Amino acid sequence: MKQTAIYPGTFDPFTNGHLDVFERALNIFERVIVVIAENSQKNTLFTVDERRRMIETITADYTGSSVEVLHDGLLADYARDVGARSIVRGVRQVKDFEYEFQMSLLNRQLNPEVTTVFLMPNVKYTYVASSIIREVAMLGGDVKNFVHPCVLEKLNEKYLERQGGPAHS
Repeated sequence: MKQTAIYPGTFDPFTNGHLDVFERALNIFERVIVVIAENSQKNTLFTVDERRRMIETITADYTGSSVEVLHDGLLADYARDVGARSIVRGVRQVKDFEYEFQMSLLNRQLNPEVTTVFLMPNVKYTYVASSIIREVAMLGGDVKNFVHPCVLEKLNEKYLERQGGPAHS
């Protein structure tokens, strides 16, 4: 039986830190499903479909990966439905761990067969968060070292849209 893990998140946008954790997970598991969670409490820059297309582009060359969307329901139930025995979570700092620890205990209560695996990204990504990337990009800062080129392109497009369209129009 293949070892399957799910890697859930909002991924708004998917950063190089996310990619690093994803690659580490593929070194451990035969199959990793990136699960884009819709979170009604978050105002996202990108739609679920935009995020899915970007992540599919970024992960296209990786064997054993797929990208799915969790529209509603519990992550623990989704893990059971796809036969995943592990949930992969990236942890950059202690603050992340505290929240993720609580979630892992809850998921274990909801699905005793699932184990949360905490992976730390490369140290060069420990301060990279999607919210910071969005803010820096919005203010015209250079984020090319922190995101895949397709994400950079979409960030530029999105912020041009919000500023009334491209400068050359």
